[in-house]
Amino acid sequence: MNNAVSSVAASALTWIKSSYSGAEGGQCVEVAAGTAAVHIRDSKADAGPMLTVSREAWAGFVRHASSEQHV
Repeated sequence: MNNAVSSVAASALTWIKSSYSGAEGGQCVEVAAGTAAVHIRDSKADAGPMLTVSREAWAGFVRHASSEQHV
């Protein structure tokens, strides 16, 4: 994990918020897929810190989160 991407680089990314977020925003995260990594940030703090993980790690997280076998 790395959160050292500059705010200039972060503003150049295309951020996507879940359709489950609704119009009010709420407790949401946004995700931006780069060529080598996936970046995650708090949707209410777009200039704040972000988490950066490999595309493989993100794919594993999504697989786990979408499985019906976790509690």
